Amino acid sequence: MSEKLSTRLSLPQDPNIRNITSIGSHLNVQDHEVDLNAITSHPLSLGEVATTLTESQKWFVLKRLHFDNLLSLEDLPPSAAFIFEKIEQMSPDEAVEILKANLKEHKNDVNIPEQDLELWNELVDYHGPKENNIDSKLEESSNDGTKGDLIKVEHGAEQDVKHSGNSHEIVDWELQVRLEAVLIAYWSPYPEVRAVTFPFDDPTVPVETFRVYLIGTIWTAIGAVINQFFSERQPSISLAMSVVQIFLYPSGLLCEWILPKWKIKLWKNYAIDLNPGPYTFKEQMLATIFCGVSGGATSYVSSNILMQKSELYYDNKWVDFGYQVLLILSTNFLGVGLAGIMRKFAVYPVKAVWPSILPSIALNKTLLTPAKKEIINGWKISAYNFFFICFAASFLYFWVPDYLFQALSTFNWMTWIKPTNMNLAVITGSVGGLGLNPITTFDWNYFSSLLQPLQVPFYNPVNNIVGMFIAFFCIIGVWYSNYKWTGFLPINDNGLYTNTGEPYAVTAVVNENSLFDESKYKEIGPPFYTAANLVVYGAFFAIYPFHIVYEIGMNYQEMWDACKSFWRLLRDYKKSTYDGFDDPHSTMMRAYPEVPEWAYLIIVVISLVLAIICVKVYPAQTPVWGIFFALGINFIFLIPLTTVYARTGFSFGLNVLVELIVGYAIPGNGLALAFIKALGYNIDGQAQNFINDLKQGHYAKLPPRAVYRVQILSIFIASFIQLGILNFQIDGGIKNYCDPHNTQKFTCPGTRTFYSASVLWGVIGPKKVFDGLYPILKWCFLIGFLLAFPCIAIKRWGPRKYVKFFEPSVVIGGFLNYAPYNLSYFIPGLYVAFTFMHYIRNKYEAWWQKYNYILSTGLNAGIAFSSIIIFFAVMYHDKSIDWWGNNVMYEGYDGAMTGWLNATVDAPDGYFGPRIGHFP
Repeated sequence: MSEKLSTRLSLPQDPNIRNITSIGSHLNVQDHEVDLNAITSHPLSLGEVATTLTESQKWFVLKRLHFDNLLSLEDLPPSAAFIFEKIEQMSPDEAVEILKANLKEHKNDVNIPEQDLELWNELVDYHGPKENNIDSKLEESSNDGTKGDLIKVEHGAEQDVKHSGNSHEIVDWELQVRLEAVLIAYWSPYPEVRAVTFPFDDPTVPVETFRVYLIGTIWTAIGAVINQFFSERQPSISLAMSVVQIFLYPSGLLCEWILPKWKIKLWKNYAIDLNPGPYTFKEQMLATIFCGVSGGATSYVSSNILMQKSELYYDNKWVDFGYQVLLILSTNFLGVGLAGIMRKFAVYPVKAVWPSILPSIALNKTLLTPAKKEIINGWKISAYNFFFICFAASFLYFWVPDYLFQALSTFNWMTWIKPTNMNLAVITGSVGGLGLNPITTFDWNYFSSLLQPLQVPFYNPVNNIVGMFIAFFCIIGVWYSNYKWTGFLPINDNGLYTNTGEPYAVTAVVNENSLFDESKYKEIGPPFYTAANLVVYGAFFAIYPFHIVYEIGMNYQEMWDACKSFWRLLRDYKKSTYDGFDDPHSTMMRAYPEVPEWAYLIIVVISLVLAIICVKVYPAQTPVWGIFFALGINFIFLIPLTTVYARTGFSFGLNVLVELIVGYAIPGNGLALAFIKALGYNIDGQAQNFINDLKQGHYAKLPPRAVYRVQILSIFIASFIQLGILNFQIDGGIKNYCDPHNTQKFTCPGTRTFYSASVLWGVIGPKKVFDGLYPILKWCFLIGFLLAFPCIAIKRWGPRKYVKFFEPSVVIGGFLNYAPYNLSYFIPGLYVAFTFMHYIRNKYEAWWQKYNYILSTGLNAGIAFSSIIIFFAVMYHDKSIDWWGNNVMYEGYDGAMTGWLNATVDAPDGYFGPRIGHFP
């Protein structure tokens, strides 16, 4: 037994502290375990924990943990009691080694607060007095007349005021070095992760119960119906996961109250317990993941099916339900198969924070974890009550911008000054313009769905907006110079146009098999891109080589280590998948049986078989090798794409790259391009979605096999329901579905982009595009590749103060936000992100940790629920209000954007572009 451990065990110990297991090493899974029921039913007071620490030291720890605002210290939160226990257990020497290792690992980590990194460095390099001098420091500050932070504490009827000191100033080296090391070794180095997770686990808590499968199935079905129904609306409406979570919670409680306490024995060692007791946090998290397959979105391949079946697009009569089932199952299950293989790159690494999932975990924690009363910056309200106040306010207010006064949503007020002014509409317009307007909306849904200002780190929207402003000037330059005839077309549109400025119809240039018809093409001519679409595609071509070079250049060591670990696992399948990961969350997950790699590989094989059957049985005009090509290119790009998403919350797909390669390989075939593109993008998109779920399970300590099972079942349920709704819509369930002038806003922006790409890159082909129409696009690949090297140099060796938050991939990603969206959808989000993710987070971190993610989920949940009620109450059966406030935003030039040139007047012979007989 080590000297440290024997010393620890010889101290007097309160019986309740024994509920917190102490093994003596943070690398041991048992050292992270507690008896959660025992420590919550018999809470510890401040006097009962950390008996070796003085009162001032305890206060210091509470302040660092943001528990210094508790109204009573007679029953500490379990997390505080756990951390106090581990501080006593940790030796200073071990703590220094932990800090050194993490300084090396997180040197360039943009998600670690700079003040934390500075403190760790100071603690490691500290050479001053190491004894406790908190009291003397406070006495000095009092003598100097300076004011320290104050903490008000209640001991029964007595009140005492204590100075807390600055938790980022070294006032007690031995305490602080242990405290910081414990936060890293038992919780997380990231404040946002600590805000939504626990530093301990109890493996005995019920997780995979009958209740989870019952309520998960019901709400997955409801989510699939609503999200598919509104997916092609602009802006779309979705049953956000925050709303689903609100309903999962009372559903779980209802099951707890009404289900009989029966155990049904199935076979020897397995029985189903219908009602194992109180509904738990882990059950809620597993049910959330169950419903997460349809979480706020629908299957990407629905655009493919809609494009092929709709009369407005390809109108393929042979696209029956069997084809749709094979297509949607093959793409969705390929995603979950690859997600499992990606665990070592995007789930287990501590740097894979996944900012987008934190609000979801925060909401579940708020709903199911009893909170202690506290006052934070004068706020007494519990997070639970705060959520429902935000929810109710958001629900009621959304009726105003979404129905009663819609100009508050699309607030293009600058165009109202002179609606007929083309230049004003082009620059400031929110509908057809570029959206340069300081105040563009009073509708949270208008900008939050794209920018997520209360979820992603502040540097994300800053980098994003920088990219959008650069793209703004590029688009203006392209359009006003009439580069490649863009002046004849609307400036910011995602459609394709003929050489007379009319919408381009693919049926005009294909035969009865939907393949390219040369003779028809010679009459109609090629399609043309708008200025914004041209810039967006140029950015897409640049970001692929840029991002893969940049990610490898910046994170090659982590990627190489994960690859080696994966190879070791393949050679020795008995090894743990957590091999090489010693962070606290991976350590705690070792308590549960892992999902073997072969279980995910089987899913991949089955998916490939379904895809092959799909192209062999139906006239999809797609070769089998195209399926394996899509799989191969995803293996190449999945790691760099997913790692940046996990780190920053920014992502992009492989759809454009796949379009380009398939367009060269299979010229004149839009159907093959659409099919392979669906696989190429959806494998990535679905894999990231399922990795997202795996990370939630990782943070919540859910058994991996339980997560695997609910994901498989959820995919199966959601896929069939989505197909049912989609076919209902196409077959007349919604009048004028996908018409650009649909009065209910079902204009199908996603499918229109999908269709445009299949025409230009599939039917017409990239050879004609690059060699004839837009040769500059092929140079964007080289530009992106070369640009990566100076960016790597700047990030690695530039002044840390200025380059820490520089994320060049996100800057280029800002270019991708145009056509049909624009700056008006992003500028307001920047204000919100600055306020909450920068100012409040840095100045009022305790408030931010308790309320920020709850505010985000409350607002989003209110809007999602309200929008559904509004649609079915007053929009589905049209009860619109016809007045100025609902019409003004579409009046004038912004609502009917055209080019600044007219083909019939300004173009030779009444058409622009290459001359007839000389089409590329």
